[in-house]
Amino acid sequence: MKQTTFLGNPVTLLGEAVSVGNTAKDFTALAKDLSPVNLYSFADKIKVLTIFPSLDTSVCATQVRKFNEELGSIHENVVVLAISNDLPFAQNRFCSTEGLNHVVTLSDYKDTDFGLKYGFLIKELRLLTRGVVIIDSNNIIQYVEYVPEVTNEVDFEGAIQAVKKLI
Repeated sequence: MKQTTFLGNPVTLLGEAVSVGNTAKDFTALAKDLSPVNLYSFADKIKVLTIFPSLDTSVCATQVRKFNEELGSIHENVVVLAISNDLPFAQNRFCSTEGLNHVVTLSDYKDTDFGLKYGFLIKELRLLTRGVVIIDSNNIIQYVEYVPEVTNEVDFEGAIQAVKKLI
């Protein structure tokens, strides 16, 4: 994996980075009602994992808005999972306020199961780094992006095109 920085300073990502062609590892995170949800509960769907540090930043908010708009209703077989270490209540409030109805928010704050299994957990901040993972309906990873500078945006066009190829 490339060096990752936050505001220009190097950070350590915990866990093992995933790659295209890997079988997606199941993980458990919390839904808006604090119930546990695992990746495999979205079986037979194309899963777009949009990962970010916190919805309280403009870049993260833009990321969730854009994926909600561009991919949230692109096809009945596509689910967008917005994953951060924000509390489930904050994620729900943000989506409700913004009218974002086409994403499923998942909070990794409790056990950081996702962050550790996918290599997205920033050791120094206990936040997730920014990126995208797209998993096909057979649970094979088809697209991965770890953004080198956490404060920069993901490659929206690359991710959108990767999903369109799977539909």
